[in-house]
Amino acid sequence: MAANRPDLPLPPPSEPSQSNQPPPPPHPAYRGIRARSGKWVSEIREPKKTTRIWLGTYPTPEMAAAAYDVAALALKGPTAPLNFPNSIISYPIPASPSASDIRAAAAKAALARLPKPVPVASSTEKEEEEEEEFMDVDELLNMPNLLVDMAGGMMVSPPRMDTPSSIHDSPDNSDAGDSLWSYHLGK
Repeated sequence: MAANRPDLPLPPPSEPSQSNQPPPPPHPAYRGIRARSGKWVSEIREPKKTTRIWLGTYPTPEMAAAAYDVAALALKGPTAPLNFPNSIISYPIPASPSASDIRAAAAKAALARLPKPVPVASSTEKEEEEEEEFMDVDELLNMPNLLVDMAGGMMVSPPRMDTPSSIHDSPDNSDAGDSLWSYHLGK
């Protein structure tokens, strides 16, 4: 109709009209998930039924795929095709085959795949970290006072040893226990 009337503008060919816009395709690598409003949703159809179990909305496709895996194991058994077959041992097992228990177990599995936040340090934080990393060895060992203490220790006279005096104070009769400080020349 608009093509026959030159006074009506045509939409640009690159913009599809809202009525015939196809839904976004599901994630190409994972089963049971799809993108929705910038997040990822997961659901699974119950075997031999037309109903679906809603497994939740997650920030990453991996979290949604892990939720699907737990539900697939609970509903279809260990032969079900999984997104992460190597993680089967770490998945929680639902308490019962009810939708609420499957949903709870799926949420636990998804949380296990929650990405760890990477701290981003600003330039001032990096400078503070560098300052904290510097270690003054002289300060750590209290070096100026250590040297003074060592010098003072050299000036101290040796401790007196209370040993019974022997009859013969000659070098030939010295015992191994005698100290050099107690050595006397013959009288």
